[in-house]
Amino acid sequence: MRCMLCESLSFAHICSTCQTTFLTPSIYKRKILNNIEVISFYKYNEIKDLLHTKHTDLGFYIYSILAKNSLLKFASEFKLESPVASIAIDDHVKSGYSHTAILNKSLDSKYIKPKFNKLRANNRVSYSGKSKEFRLINPRNFELKNFVEKEVILVDDIITTGSTLSQAIQKIESNKKEVLLCLTLVDVRIV
Repeated sequence: MRCMLCESLSFAHICSTCQTTFLTPSIYKRKILNNIEVISFYKYNEIKDLLHTKHTDLGFYIYSILAKNSLLKFASEFKLESPVASIAIDDHVKSGYSHTAILNKSLDSKYIKPKFNKLRANNRVSYSGKSKEFRLINPRNFELKNFVEKEVILVDDIITTGSTLSQAIQKIESNKKEVLLCLTLVDVRIV
């Protein structure tokens, strides 16, 4: 097959040279609800075309590559005294896979234990391209299923206004759990 970016022959959808050149992450931080840190790895405009594959068959491979180059590396350097749970925002399967579950799975390490099907939105309205007002009028209404760990890392692909992550944090904290931080592939505000 050919690399999607440079069209060289490659065993992966994006060749190792392009992964090094274009997908080496940087760290971007912001704080949201209750001063919780959100760590993002890419600028939106750098990988927006790759992100738009998420509801296609190709998206499975692209999100796996993005996760390997960012969240997997984060997990390999993350240390705490006891393991924490990582939970993806609404890891509902759509188009044959869940893009947030792929991101979450890449965090599996000695200190991070990914949990699946734990945080689901009862409202599946799309926030893509919608205003903050629209997001506030149409909350996700998350449902949280039980798990053992008391500390959580939240995982999503994109942060724009922060409303989805804030709603998830509120739901988790209302169940006597602590959100340590949030991880996203991109922060739309970073230009």
